[in-house]
Order: sequence, then structure tokens, then C-alpha cells
Amino acid sequence: MDNELRIIISGGGTGGHIFPAVSIANAIKAERPDAKILFVGALGRMEMQRVPAAGYDIKGLPVRGLIRPLWSPRNIGVAIDFLRSKRMVKSIIRDFRPMGAVGVGGYASAATLEAAHAMGIPCLIQEQNSYAGVTNKRLADKAERICVAYDGMERFFPADKIMKTGNPVRQSLLEVKMTREEAANALGLDPAKKTILLVGGSLGARTVNESVMRHLDLIEQQADRIQFVLQTGKYYSKSIAEELQRHHKPANLTVTDFISDMGTAYRASDLVISRAGASSISEFCLIGKPVILVPSPNVAEDHQTKNAMALTDRNAAICVKDSDAPDTLLSLAVETVADTTLLENLSANILRMALPDSATVIAREVIRMATK
Repeated sequence: MDNELRIIISGGGTGGHIFPAVSIANAIKAERPDAKILFVGALGRMEMQRVPAAGYDIKGLPVRGLIRPLWSPRNIGVAIDFLRSKRMVKSIIRDFRPMGAVGVGGYASAATLEAAHAMGIPCLIQEQNSYAGVTNKRLADKAERICVAYDGMERFFPADKIMKTGNPVRQSLLEVKMTREEAANALGLDPAKKTILLVGGSLGARTVNESVMRHLDLIEQQADRIQFVLQTGKYYSKSIAEELQRHHKPANLTVTDFISDMGTAYRASDLVISRAGASSISEFCLIGKPVILVPSPNVAEDHQTKNAMALTDRNAAICVKDSDAPDTLLSLAVETVADTTLLENLSANILRMALPDSATVIAREVIRMATK
């Protein structure tokens, strides 16, 4: 056992944290097939299902986020659960004996990395966004290395700890070998028509859905040249289906609650409309996909707008404010997808921002840190 590489990876709460964490784990295993990897997550959060589905063991903690306003009496219970979680992590660490700890953000990573640091285990954190999250800023002094995806992160972290690696993405997206025409056929789409893909994440985005439902007439008017694919998200799928039953659904609009094969969907599309989560942006950079970003206003420190601006400042994406989207998004998308030169420029510019092999770069740094 003493010769085995043992790594704890902690974080989650959203796919934006879980996908990078699993990608890092896979890259560690690719470099060191003998490695033993244990995840630590928050009970009741999606990592408790997604991580085992990816083939890794996970331990759950009763940790949860602070309640607003911060002076709420209920935060006493949050603090108690955090202290309980730190005690539980110390027991997990004593049993598993990790040689390194990785935090990717989320409630659980704070308790895990604080405990690991206190027990003398070297720690690495991975920050996905251009505006650092509260958890990672809090952990910065405990980390030996801080892996980031954007320039200018020294305003949040000590410069000598920063390593620009980019964000790990789902490997499956990069493994799609089919052509655009083959991908369109696989999805039951017409390869001769331009395709606009609208996604709001696995849970969906109300504004993106509303932007489509307000403009069904505009969509139908484009039937001879443009087709639309809307991923509603599971939360909104029932209400959207009911609304479409009350109205005439355009034949060139495909509606689904969830797209399991995003690689094929991206390959079939000429333009994507998406929220501005860090993992999604990293995916668009690597595949060179023209995108209109609609940053969510419901995130800490408005970090999605800051993510989007990092692209729009380089003419690598188009950004639409959430409040403007229901009125303007669909007409802008129709204009954009018809402008071949603009699509080519957006694709070329976003490709220049790609940082390939991020997971491997981070994995090698974790292994160096753990075995030095």
C-alpha cells in the first residue's frame, strides 16, 4: 500500500465542478493506472450520483452552503455541519491515507482541504472561473498549487502559486469523429439547414426557454433554412411541453429535456446559445464553436458575466444580457447564423483561447506534488 498513489478529490454541487473533477481523476489514472482515488462530496448533491456513475468511490459529508442573509440564525446549523464534516474528513483521511488532495470548488472541498492541510497533506485547487469562488479564495493559503483557466488571477491568489492550465472538459466531446452532416443525420436533423442549438445546462435556463417560447412565429418563418434544437432542462420540460400543446409547435423546432450526447449535438450545430459557465466555455474553446452567451445573473459575484467578457473582449463570442434575451436573443441568433464570415471569425477567435490537455497537465502536477 505504501507504494500506491492515493489521491482525494473533493468538490461538486454542479456539473461545472463535477466534470473537471472526474476529468482530473481520469487523467491521473491514465498517468498512473495504479492510483487509488477517493472523492469526497456533499450529501444530497449531484456528485453523489455522477461520481459513482463515472466509476469512482465517494464519501458524503453533511456540509451545505451559507444561508442569505448571513446573520440568519439557521447559519448556526450550517456552521455545526461544517465542523462535523471536518471531523468526518479527518477520519476518512486517516483510513485512506492520501498523498495529495485536490479541490475543485463547492461546499465539500472547503472542509476536505482544510482538514487535509491541517494533517500535512499537500493540496491543489482548481479554479474554473475568471472570478474566483469564495471557497477557493478561502483555501488559497492552504494550497501548494492553484490551477486556473484565465489570465489576471493574481488578483485573487498568490502569483507564485498560480499555474495556468485551462479547464478540464468531458473527453467524450473531443472524441466525436463524425462530420457535421453525419451528426445531423444521427439527431434526425436536416444537414442542408443551419442548426442553432440552445442549451441551459442539465437543469435548464428559464431565460433561454422563454426566449424560444416568445418567438415561435420567428422560428417557423425560418423553416426553409434554419432548424432549432432546444434543451429545456428537466426542471422546465413539463411546463414547456404543456405550453407547446397550447400553441402550434414549428416543425423546425426540436425540443428535448436533456441531451446525453452533447458531442454529437455540438458537431451538428452551426451556432450554440448557452449560459456562460466556465466548463461550457472551455468546451466551446476546444471545439471552436461559435456561441452566443447569456450569462446567468443568479450566480455568485456575477462570475458568468466575467467569464463571457473574457471571450467577447477578444471577439471570440457574442454576449446577451439575461434581461435582454427574451426580446432580442432569437432575432440575433437568426442574423448571426446567416453570416458565414462572422461564424468563421468567431470560431477562429475562440479556438485561439483553447488550452488543450488541461486534465493531463493538472494530473501531472498532482502526481508531482504527491510524490515529491
